[in-house]
Amino acid sequence: MAPLRFSANLSWLFPELPSLPARLRAAGRSGFEAAEVAWPYAEPPEALARAAQDAGLRLVLINTPRGDQEKGEMGLAAVPGRQAAFREGLEQAVLYAKALGCPRIHLMAGRVPQGADRAAVRGEMETVFLENLKYAAGVLAQDIFHWQIMDGNLTGNIREFLPIVGHVQVAQVPGRGEPGSSGELDFSYLFQLLEDEGYEGFVGCEYKPQGDTIAGLSWLRSYWDRRGHPQDGR
Repeated sequence: MAPLRFSANLSWLFPELPSLPARLRAAGRSGFEAAEVAWPYAEPPEALARAAQDAGLRLVLINTPRGDQEKGEMGLAAVPGRQAAFREGLEQAVLYAKALGCPRIHLMAGRVPQGADRAAVRGEMETVFLENLKYAAGVLAQDIFHWQIMDGNLTGNIREFLPIVGHVQVAQVPGRGEPGSSGELDFSYLFQLLEDEGYEGFVGCEYKPQGDTIAGLSWLRSYWDRRGHPQDGR
């Protein structure tokens, strides 16, 4: 079984560094071969592509735009009345993905609109989400922390849905810390499960470092020592 491949989520890791290019360089120096960025849209795509190349990294995931931050929006794909804005954001995400050579776009579903009753809008949000997913599928033509928080039963979910999963992201529960921090999840078991199930995609490190990012990567260095680093060819 091949070792897992990890990507650094630079919207979460290296918060001590002020700029995205600096975080890319830090990720490359830390041994990552890939990175993901939730919202790269503050940087010109061409400049971001150069920075990633200079750092020796592939960008493997970006999100669609979050929407209006002042209104608390965190994605638009399931938000009623925001279909046009979602489609505009999808076009922007596709432009960035092409410039970056990024193979995956995370369609951010979004939150229940402020002031709305969750139960009252649930059906409409599901309908809007499916409508936007169908639209996005036409345009594009071709996550583990959230599973535990919302559903639990990680082993069953991984085995059932992994064949249709394109990207995995990890963080400890409930504090969203490093996989090596204390919490509900046994990542040695989960990483072995992903290997056993033949997962070949990247595992995104989408967690909040409890201290210095590099010091907090001891769990990943231990994994590489045990299983080998993909770039070493071991």
